[in-house]
Amino acid sequence: MHRLHYAWVVAGVTLLVLAASAGMRAAPGVLLPPLQREFGWSAGAISFAFGINLLLYGLIGPFAVAVMDRWGVRRTVLASLALIVAGAAATPLITATWQLTVLWGLVAGLGGGVISMVLVPVVAGRWFTVHRGVVTGALTAGAAAGTLLLLPLLAWTSETFGWRAMVLAIAGVLAALIPITALWMRDRPEQIGLRSYGETGPPRPVPPPAGNPFARTFSALGEGLRNRTFLLLAGAFVICGATSNGFVGTHMIPACMEFGFTAVQSAGVVAAMGVFNVIGALASGWLTDRFDSRLLLVGYFVTRAIALAFLPFSFDSPVGFAIVIMVSGLDWVATVPPMVKLCTQHFGPERGSLMYGWINAIHQVGSGVAAFAGGVLRDHLGSYLPIFLAAGAIALVAALFAGLVRGTPDGAAQQRLA
Repeated sequence: MHRLHYAWVVAGVTLLVLAASAGMRAAPGVLLPPLQREFGWSAGAISFAFGINLLLYGLIGPFAVAVMDRWGVRRTVLASLALIVAGAAATPLITATWQLTVLWGLVAGLGGGVISMVLVPVVAGRWFTVHRGVVTGALTAGAAAGTLLLLPLLAWTSETFGWRAMVLAIAGVLAALIPITALWMRDRPEQIGLRSYGETGPPRPVPPPAGNPFARTFSALGEGLRNRTFLLLAGAFVICGATSNGFVGTHMIPACMEFGFTAVQSAGVVAAMGVFNVIGALASGWLTDRFDSRLLLVGYFVTRAIALAFLPFSFDSPVGFAIVIMVSGLDWVATVPPMVKLCTQHFGPERGSLMYGWINAIHQVGSGVAAFAGGVLRDHLGSYLPIFLAAGAIALVAALFAGLVRGTPDGAAQQRLA
């Protein structure tokens, strides 16, 4: 403990990877208007490709956890970085929506599914015993803040040099992370003769999981579908995805432009949310180490519901709009640390990561469906007003689900944990 524990090096590399890969998820809001102008494609057609990306971003997660368990975090992350770089680098050549769907939706989506929020509990759970909640909050903040804080830079690059230059810049940054990951990422502390940060004594060897990783993944899903806690958490998180990445993440910039903002100003609004996002995620990690995670989730979802419902009416009031943006930013990914803790409490440290992977996958199903549905509804309704009102209403349902979660694991779960 007298020198820097290697856990902090791994956490730092993970933070860089999560923050930089967030540019891929930040780009849709910036890409949508120029693609419409250049090719004449509808918002619904473009949003379909972005929705596929978000969908795979979640669906790959639980399989990624099993693959990391079997073949290692470093090799899995390197392969995913290569996929994202390939998909992004080829996107400037597109001339049809199906090409956007294949490159941005499928290829980059497959890679992004590994470098997703499922990486957070894997790294925090393996490398940290002390300050696990704070580390979870910090990594979550890095991932989400990267998505939001990169928006002004991406918007400026797109307006100054064109959307193709912006996409190539994303590919270049991610390509630069490949050698960094190869040099400094490690799979487990035991791999280099250490215990996790906060534990004492000699390192204990951890044998790799036996069996097919995909069979383990589906087995965990089968267990979850028979578990009341899993179903409630998944129900809350599918709504969480719809009301964050789906509606707001994809459609906030077009909505701001609908009310007279420029593209750069709109991106600045989302970047401001990103600043508060960092604060909210770090604070949530600290609170999760100290308070009931169920109550935290209820509070976060109720706050989100109020902010979304008032958002369409706040554009004409600078003070009101600033308050809504601040609250939305604080709340954006604050749900992740308590959700990770609940999964660990109810399913154990190792199994909990896999269960969180499935819950995160369901979260991204909500994101993908909402991203696509938001574009279609905007085409048909001519306004984003009813979309945000509906998002606020369903956020209250998520609060109800979180409140119904039991405070302690059920009898079967307690036996498994023991």
